[in-house]
Amino acid sequence: MREIIEASHAVSDAVRMVKPAVIAAYPITPQTHIVERLSEMVANGELESKYINSESEFAAISSCLGSSATGVRSYTATSSQGLALMNEMLYIVSGMRLPVCMTVANRALSAPINIWNDHSDTMSVRDSGWIQLYAETAQECFDLTLMQFKISEDKRVLTPSMVCLDGFTLTHVYEPIDLPAQAKVDEFLPKYKPVHAVLDPEDPLTLGAIGFPTHYMESRAVQHRAINESLAVIKEVYDDFSGRFKAEIKGTRPDAYDHVERYRMDDAETVLVALGSVCGTIKDVIDERRANGEKVGLLKLVTFRPFPKESILKALKNAKRIAVVEKAFSPGLGGVIYYELSGLLYESQMKPKVKNFIVGLGGRDVTLDHVRDIIKSTMEDKGPSEQWMF
Repeated sequence: MREIIEASHAVSDAVRMVKPAVIAAYPITPQTHIVERLSEMVANGELESKYINSESEFAAISSCLGSSATGVRSYTATSSQGLALMNEMLYIVSGMRLPVCMTVANRALSAPINIWNDHSDTMSVRDSGWIQLYAETAQECFDLTLMQFKISEDKRVLTPSMVCLDGFTLTHVYEPIDLPAQAKVDEFLPKYKPVHAVLDPEDPLTLGAIGFPTHYMESRAVQHRAINESLAVIKEVYDDFSGRFKAEIKGTRPDAYDHVERYRMDDAETVLVALGSVCGTIKDVIDERRANGEKVGLLKLVTFRPFPKESILKALKNAKRIAVVEKAFSPGLGGVIYYELSGLLYESQMKPKVKNFIVGLGGRDVTLDHVRDIIKSTMEDKGPSEQWMF
């Protein structure tokens, strides 16, 4: 069924179809519409779930930790300072291998206080042990939300995940979206069955016990290996979803989900690398440049954690010039994706020219002219390796 709905409500509809036993939420701009709609669904009887009105984001993620530890499907959502307030618990949830699922409406971090979009919030927790998937469209918000539960709850993964969507730029935008029947979602995502022992007053046990120096490193190594190996499971879920819902693809979905999306990449010599909703603007300019005979393409990252190294290298094997376009940076270093990609290219002994473009911080518009300038600067190899597009 096709509807035109707000991207935030697309996430809410996906969560409704997933049927988590517990939803713990604290409203924060621009995430509020997601949990507001879910609270209505619970109150109206559309969704049978325990809805916890938390006193803070720290309390929300703590509630999800507790409920997931009892063996039930658990969900929350947040943004910006809310995600920062969750920081302590993010590491505990992932370290305990609890498959909590979360939506993050990307928003700039303070100070100065800013409620608009960039990726500084989720990039700041990229090392917290959570899987990170980034959406470009409302349809991808819906689809990735369904898929994240199947990924996180897989016994080979058992790792929390966050689906990231751009605040306002995407969360508050209305787009056409294809909603599947509940029966098809139930076939795709069966009822959650915990793999390990769970908290039970009748059978007490300890979870998250102290990690002595004799075995702390081993536990971290196991976690690292599981997240790396989740790449294969994520790809399985992408393929499963794409196959099951192929008949419902009518232009809103990609033909097939993958760790990366290759847009006009077959013969591209100049490649822009980006993630999130800015990719739509980049695609428009690429189409324009292609009409002028320029071999330009886009590599869109969908999976960011774990970092899909092989998929990226395969996609970039013919690239002569690369422009990394990102809405976040590491103060004192530079672009996060730029340095991760540069390290990967160095390790593989690939030697394209790579430039870094910081765009859209704090909700600054990323215009067609910005993208045109990025392509020109990259093709002509003008300016420093790091450029800020004001």
